[in-house]
Amino acid sequence: MALRCEKIGDLILESGHTLNSVQIAFESVGELSPDRGNAVLVLHGYTSGPDMILPTGEPTEGSWCGLIGSGKAVDTDRYCVICPNAIGSTYGSTGPGSRNPANGKPYGASFPELTMRDVVNSQYALLRQLEIKQLVAVVGASFGGLQALQWSISFPEFMNRVVAVAASLGRPPVNIDGIRNSLARDSHWNDGNYYEHGNLIETLVPMRVGMLKSFGVEHVLAQDLPDPVERNAVIERRAREWARGFDANALLVLMKIMATHDVSRDLEKIRARVLYVLSRTDPFFSPTLAADALARLREAGVDVSYQELNSEKGHSAATTDAALWTPLLKSFLT
Repeated sequence: MALRCEKIGDLILESGHTLNSVQIAFESVGELSPDRGNAVLVLHGYTSGPDMILPTGEPTEGSWCGLIGSGKAVDTDRYCVICPNAIGSTYGSTGPGSRNPANGKPYGASFPELTMRDVVNSQYALLRQLEIKQLVAVVGASFGGLQALQWSISFPEFMNRVVAVAASLGRPPVNIDGIRNSLARDSHWNDGNYYEHGNLIETLVPMRVGMLKSFGVEHVLAQDLPDPVERNAVIERRAREWARGFDANALLVLMKIMATHDVSRDLEKIRARVLYVLSRTDPFFSPTLAADALARLREAGVDVSYQELNSEKGHSAATTDAALWTPLLKSFLT
């Protein structure tokens, strides 16, 4: 299905500012039922986008096609899966590369700071515009998992299930200064107003190579590409493809959103059943988080289940080792 876009109007942000004429891009697979009650919201990671749910998509953080499709864990014969592009990101929704309606120029560094609640509020507005009044589940990994947890707090009656993968209740590990400093070393950076020179591709490529390796891509490729030279060539190619399409400013916008994430004080608001999934080898969201998170959720009265993935594939284990938890996810949703 082709990328769709919906205009949701002006969005009042948590900061008090208004983001004007907001557009949300999204992909969907499966058909909405006549009562529009079979929708599953799937939320993408930090630098991926809605194509993560498509059979033709090749997001560098991991495709969800092993989990989403006919007869799979998120069965598209039964559910309509909707994956919106987060505001502040790159792939079609209003973000720093969008044109500011006030002056017709890209927002660039003037794009307003967002919170996780702003992102979720924009998605809620999209679903209401699509006449969806209830979700079967909200599912997400990494940045998407943080969004899923915020959904359970912001709109606790709107979904029956929440699946939070590679995520935390409190602020995740972020390195805003490191990313800003890397971008600022590019001669075209111009304090984030670089659009007349194109994107910062040659700066983004080595940054992306480092990201991919930290996500565990070397373990993912090792079986088919035992030669490290060949592996590095594939990683470099994927990094360059991504750099051609991802707006550098969005790296900072999304990282700042993650820096605002903390649902730990509002857990008693959760009404949905929760499935919490971590990977044994994830360097960002270690399974050492589980004991405290589960204790706090249960103390708040949340019906929570937990799965630790015994995978060598780190941060991307949930998608690249999908078979490890496919049965659990399928049964949880049903």
